[in-house]
Amino acid sequence: MEFLSGVKKKDIIGISELLSGDYVGKTVKLNGAVHNIRDMGEVAFVILRKAEGLVQCVYEEGKTDFDLKDLSEESTVEVTGVAAAEERAPHGFEIRLRSIRILSKPAEILPLAINKWKMNTSLETRLALRPIALRNVRERAKFKIQEGIVRGFREFLFEEGFTEIRTPKIVSRGAEGGANVFRLNYFNKKAELGQSPQFYKQTMVGVYDRVFEAAPVFRAEKHNTTRHLNEYISLDFEMGYIDGFEDVMAMETGFLQYTMELLKRDYQKELEMLEVKLPVIDRIPQVRFDRAKELVSEKYDRKIRNPFDLEPEEEVLIGRYFKEEYDSDFVFVTHYPSKKRPFYAMDDPEDARFTLSFDLLYKGLEVTTGGQRIHEYSMILEKMEKRGMNPEDIKDYLMIFKYGMPPHGGLGIGLERLTMRLLDEQNVRETALFPRDVTRLEP
Repeated sequence: MEFLSGVKKKDIIGISELLSGDYVGKTVKLNGAVHNIRDMGEVAFVILRKAEGLVQCVYEEGKTDFDLKDLSEESTVEVTGVAAAEERAPHGFEIRLRSIRILSKPAEILPLAINKWKMNTSLETRLALRPIALRNVRERAKFKIQEGIVRGFREFLFEEGFTEIRTPKIVSRGAEGGANVFRLNYFNKKAELGQSPQFYKQTMVGVYDRVFEAAPVFRAEKHNTTRHLNEYISLDFEMGYIDGFEDVMAMETGFLQYTMELLKRDYQKELEMLEVKLPVIDRIPQVRFDRAKELVSEKYDRKIRNPFDLEPEEEVLIGRYFKEEYDSDFVFVTHYPSKKRPFYAMDDPEDARFTLSFDLLYKGLEVTTGGQRIHEYSMILEKMEKRGMNPEDIKDYLMIFKYGMPPHGGLGIGLERLTMRLLDEQNVRETALFPRDVTRLEP
């Protein structure tokens, strides 16, 4: 009988090990996909693609035990050769090949030139051929940076005493209400795909004080714009025992500061590849919703058409205003009108027409919505009554207030939108691995 005792150590070398310099002049073995072949006659350069980057391998007739004609791009291989320093090669080293073993071969020629620095194809083509397009080094670099954002979110919140939770995405009723929900037949019961983990993360504040989650949410909005998706990843946190919604904004500011430093430290290669300039976040200005509308109306001679909401053009102008006046890519817009916020939003005690809530705009695009929540049972019942809501519909959620909740607040960050702005992309689909919108359900 055989037993497994843990991870099996293999004699395959990775790029990080080769970068140590300990293997120069030594025979090594590594694997990867053939990204490109540059045949120069007696010598050829075989570029392997690995998760960490590209590796240059040198094929020499008579020295490499393999017929180069049998090798094709996107074959996966295992190679053996001697590691040598080479300044002109990626990472400053190359492998002088002695043998090549083919692990698999593609059945057809690639429909995209993924080995080009820029594929020069339309977004629609890249999305239709997404499984292949993502192999391009620049395309996949976007999602390494996105990984860094999620890492920063997790690491920072762990340091701040938060507990990571997992909440259901099949629910009986959406937290936001309204018609923008995907309805399901759940064993002959009515169900929906969750628009937000709001009810559950508030519930868990009563358990752990501070909680967070990074997970998908679903919005059945029929917007076919460059900023909307019907499924996206929401970075959510909720924190108890706050003094005010300013505590939530301060926590997000800390997360952004931590994450930019993390990206600078661990994702420099991807940042340079995509020519990303990280924002400086020493401090983030905040402005009231009504005042923000007045400022852009005055400076840019734009009439205020809707006093209760921010139009996309207004968001762009607010972002422009605070960049010009305060050199800030970010701005917190606070005190949104109560009629535009969910029933659980805490109204401003000084003026109940407004809420203790905020959006964070990044380069003129809303990437975060958050605020303080109602925590008193009688207060939330009163607000529901004013909106014509039936407490019986969400009695499980209301249970937490009936039996005591601390002052609390939280937020939700759209991961794809945040990444989109960081990379200066023009369409949020660029920063979704497999985007879901009003027309796309595949691949």
